[in-house]
Amino acid sequence: MHPEVWFPHLGIKIERLNNVAFRIFGFPVYWYGIIIGLGVISGLMLALREAKRTNQKPEDYIDFLLYDLIAAIIGARLYYVIFSWDSYKNNPLKIFALREGGLAIYGGVLASIIVAWIFTKKRKMSFGLLADTAAPSLILGQAIGRWGNFFNQEAFGEYTNSFFAMRLMKQNVGQYLTENILNNLYIHEGIEYIQVHPTFLYESMWNLGVCLFLLWYKKRKKFTGEVFLMYLVGYGCGRIWIEGLRTDQLIIGSTGIAVSQVLSGILIFIGLSLIIYNRKKYKNSKKV
Repeated sequence: MHPEVWFPHLGIKIERLNNVAFRIFGFPVYWYGIIIGLGVISGLMLALREAKRTNQKPEDYIDFLLYDLIAAIIGARLYYVIFSWDSYKNNPLKIFALREGGLAIYGGVLASIIVAWIFTKKRKMSFGLLADTAAPSLILGQAIGRWGNFFNQEAFGEYTNSFFAMRLMKQNVGQYLTENILNNLYIHEGIEYIQVHPTFLYESMWNLGVCLFLLWYKKRKKFTGEVFLMYLVGYGCGRIWIEGLRTDQLIIGSTGIAVSQVLSGILIFIGLSLIIYNRKKYKNSKKV
């Protein structure tokens, strides 16, 4: 049997990679959904642990998650649709076809920030404290969730022959194949493979590193909300360079500029500016 996914320089061959985990009464349950669910549960467990450590009410975070899940899905979908409007303008009903894919994490993050602000106002909680508590959980969920792209064989980068190069059967990848990728096809026993950057892996590892950093940083923060701002900076830095490798970028109009790179840059600037401002404010207060 020919390998469906192949990391030639790592010596890893995966002969069969089915994106359907199992079926219930004929209804397919996809690995993508299972992995996203694992990411959500893992993030919640981490948030509940932090809530207990900081004498908050763990049930507040369970309630917040119930509201946030719906909003995050809607936000992720809207973000994708807005910047892929040409694919939907002639058939708007396709907007609701979530099973066909098309979710953008930044849309979910922005929606979650709005929901968190409203939720904390209603509950008379500190937005900064909730954001600090949730930030490591969010990035952990993102680190796990990226593996859903692996099972779908999507969200890959340009051609590469680097150490982590990944080969996918060309017949399993329907779109986002650039001229550079097609000019560097690898043929094994009559089967055509593309050889690309496994950007899902890069982002997963980067996000895990950011998560570990935030867990270390939380005990060293100088003001409430600083951990969340560091999340914006840390995730944004990784997303800028990883997005530059991907072939499925969401582009701003006809500019050729990836919207996620622009948004990442804006959030990095905002995060760093607020960190510097509030740290100076904290330092000056200590001098008084």
